[in-house]
Amino acid sequence: MNSDIDAKLIEQGRKLFAGDWQFFWAAPSIETLPPMAGIEVAFAGRSNAGKSSLINALTGRNSLARTSHTPGRTQELIFFEGPDDAGFRLVDMPGYGYASAPKAKVASWTALIHKFLQGRSNLARVYVLIDGRHGLKEVDLDVLKTLDKSAVSYQVVLTKADQVKSTELEQRIAATAAALAKHPAAFPEVLVTSSRTGAGMPELRAAMVRLLGERR
Repeated sequence: MNSDIDAKLIEQGRKLFAGDWQFFWAAPSIETLPPMAGIEVAFAGRSNAGKSSLINALTGRNSLARTSHTPGRTQELIFFEGPDDAGFRLVDMPGYGYASAPKAKVASWTALIHKFLQGRSNLARVYVLIDGRHGLKEVDLDVLKTLDKSAVSYQVVLTKADQVKSTELEQRIAATAAALAKHPAAFPEVLVTSSRTGAGMPELRAAMVRLLGERR
């Protein structure tokens, strides 16, 4: 893609996410999901992979999504709505894997995530957040398999890049891309971000603008 188109998408992304983003809905179960409307993009990841921090960094808001140092704080599907004319929502999903909660509760969140992925026709993409310090784990690969089965398009985002040495980060990107080659629904390009420094946010916003254009 040429740099003019890239620059245009980055500017459109900046404008979209500079708009008025608001909390819209919290769904603790499939029965309580909001009616399908517009286009949705969801963020999945292990507990403490940085989903809430990423949503705050994307929208330039410090506390749109609640962040916590306690893994497993997000226990519902949390929906955020963008500017009125955008018809675009972000969905913060409960973290999977380790959570400081009873096993039955974790099992119910996991079931909620899987049901949501399989039944949401207006879900355009899932961004799977992987902690850049640790890379893909077995529990992440299980979720990628669920996404493959659901035929939901997804892309991996390495988070916390500012906390990883550059040589190590390059190796992690290469290893992640190699693992994704085995997954049919995976978008091949790995995005690299830091919510703390803002690195990768313009590219992620631009990717969503491109996605919106394709779905309309």
